[in-house]
Amino acid sequence: MTDTVKNKKDIPATCVRCGETSTITVVPSDVIAWKEGALIQDVLPYLTANERELLISGTCGTCFDTMFKDWD
Repeated sequence: MTDTVKNKKDIPATCVRCGETSTITVVPSDVIAWKEGALIQDVLPYLTANERELLISGTCGTCFDTMFKDWD
């Protein structure tokens, strides 16, 4: 097992719109790099777009899609 796999942690993330809580598995040093200014897609590429959005805006994929359903 590599250090990266061993160091993964589960963090809860709750949608601010619907209140649903998801568990997202991350490498803490990657989250720190993002919080310090790195692009989330560069340091957390192993997350889905929906997981990254939940971390960025606090909005789950379902609520995000509902908010922008009329956009093409």
